[in-house]
Amino acid sequence: DDETAAARVVEIMGWYAPTLGIIGAVLGLMAVMQSLEDPARLGQGIAAAFTATVYGIGFANLLFLPAAAKLKALVATRTRRRVMVIDGLAAVAEGENPRAIAARLQGYLPG
Repeated sequence: DDETAAARVVEIMGWYAPTLGIIGAVLGLMAVMQSLEDPARLGQGIAAAFTATVYGIGFANLLFLPAAAKLKALVATRTRRRVMVIDGLAAVAEGENPRAIAARLQGYLPG
């Protein structure tokens, strides 16, 4: 469904963020290679290249992947609640004993 798709998009962003960081590092190192004759610029270029890698890994592990896990957990909770409500309404419509319904619905609740 749409909720799961949103979580999946954020998760995929987490998968690709390190790749984008490495691409940034490669581009930065290519720029460094073009300025090998100027040693003063080498340090800045190498630092920028590694910074791109750190940003990619950081965004993946500190932002995107935890956010995706949180979204997945929220979707699972909402889905479990919806199933519980449908199960309860169906049991009431079938005329089941209220205590039996309550006992069955307790199984949907955590802990």
